[in-house]
Formats: sequence, structure tokens, C-alpha cells
Amino acid sequence: MTATIIDGKAIAQELRGNIAKAAAQLAKEHGIVPGLAVVLVGNDPASEVYVKSKSKAVTEAGMKSFDHKLPADTSQADLLKLIEQLNADKSVHGILVQLPLPSQIDSTLVLNSIDPGKDVDGFHPVNAGRLATGQRALVPCTPVGSVILAKTINPSLAGLDAVVIGRSNIVGKPLAQLLLAENCTVTIAHSKTKDLKEVCRRADLLFAAVGRPEMVRGDWIKPGATVIDVGINRVPGEGGKTRLVGDVNYKEALEVAGAVTPVPGGVGPMTIACVILNTLRAACASAGLPEPKV
Repeated sequence: MTATIIDGKAIAQELRGNIAKAAAQLAKEHGIVPGLAVVLVGNDPASEVYVKSKSKAVTEAGMKSFDHKLPADTSQADLLKLIEQLNADKSVHGILVQLPLPSQIDSTLVLNSIDPGKDVDGFHPVNAGRLATGQRALVPCTPVGSVILAKTINPSLAGLDAVVIGRSNIVGKPLAQLLLAENCTVTIAHSKTKDLKEVCRRADLLFAAVGRPEMVRGDWIKPGATVIDVGINRVPGEGGKTRLVGDVNYKEALEVAGAVTPVPGGVGPMTIACVILNTLRAACASAGLPEPKV
């Protein structure tokens, strides 16, 4: 067996095109142009690249991008003041504070200060609670993108056994909630799970989000399963260079799985697309409009 490779880049591009059409319709019919404010504190190179990609994607979708780059020694009080201003700004529908933040700033306090209606990262406890209780919510982007990718292989996930490896608030927990909403039977596995290999082998849908390079081997995978690799790990490569790998041994997975996401080019592009999607959703919700169809 050779697995179908799920092309996250192409799927994300299609999604971004649909979001742009919906945003144009929102502007035409209601005079609303979705706006995303991204706050970057410090000079972390990876964060700078990521923020630049987000800003470009927002602009290409016909939305407004408000970028705020602050020095690394910014005080917590000054950052909270900026967020307060963005919360009150009606032209800003989404607020994203890029992590990690410098050590002098309490990340939890900062994220909790964002208006839940503008929390496009979906990290606020109010959004977590709404998701858990089946209410309209802004949901973390990586889990949303992961489910979209899975549904390109299985349009209906109802009744499937889904295993999520990882229990973080950013990926594992919200992903499990989304899968429950799709009527999957969900298991959350983690470092304390007994016989993790056998737990994974029963999954029709296997989501790996632990941050351990190539931990999931081919013999962990049920033949024909759909494997969504959320991990992004930089490991030594040839000639002293580094390369990116996921949490799944990709070559081995190709021989067993029915479908698998590559790293890079799988979940990563979907995360940025879903930031834009959440900005559109936030803009619609702020005006009392129904969920956009994309």
C-alpha cells in the first residue's frame, strides 16, 4: 500500500480563496471589512517569519492587517494597554498575540485579556468553554485545520475511532472536542498512556501532536488509517544542516496508512488559513451575522 498524500498547501490555498470570496461578499452586502491585529513582542526570527506570512495572507484575502511590533523589553502593563485599545477598536475583529512572549510578561494574563470575540487563536477560557459545550466559538487554528484535512479523505467522520496523541490546550484538547462534534469516538493519548502503540493501532483517524520527532512508527498505524501529523521538529540533516520532520515516521507511514499529511506542507499551511477564517468568523459574529460558508 502507498498512502494518499494529503496536500495541505493546496487545500489551504483553496480555503483561502473561498475566504476571500466570503470577505468580499461581507464587504459588499454589509460594509464590513474584517481586520486582524497581530502583536509581536521582541525579535524571535521564527515568529517574525510567521507573522509576516499571516499579514500577507490577511491582505491577500481582502482584509485589513494591523501589525504591532514591540521591543523585547516592553512591559506587561504596556502590552495590556495596547490590547485594551485593540479590544475597543471596532475596525479590529481579530487580535493575535504571537507566542512566545518575553519572560517579564505573563502569557496567560495577556491572552486572557483579549476580548473572547476577537480571540482568533481560540485560547481564551471563554472560547474553550463554548467549544466544550457545543456553542459558537473561536477555536484554535491548528485543530480546525487538522479536521478539515481529515475530512478531505472522509467527508463524514461519524462513527470513526479517533486517537489524538497529545493533551495540550492549544491542540490536543480542542481537537478532541472538534472530533466529538463530528461524532467520532475519541481517545486522548499521552505520555502516561499504557501501551500507546496498541491504542494508536485501533485508530481510523490518528492525530499526532506531541513534539517528538518521528515517534509514531509504521507499526503503530492501523492499515488504511488517515494520519494527520501536527508535529514540526527540526532535526540534524546532511552537511551540518537541519531538516523538518513531524511526529510520525513519514516513510513508514506511507507504506501502511490510507492517507497521511507530509511535514512540511501538511497541517502548517492550514493553520495560517484558519487564522484568516477565524478573523472572518469574528467579523460576522460581531455584526450578529450567521457563520460564513466557506
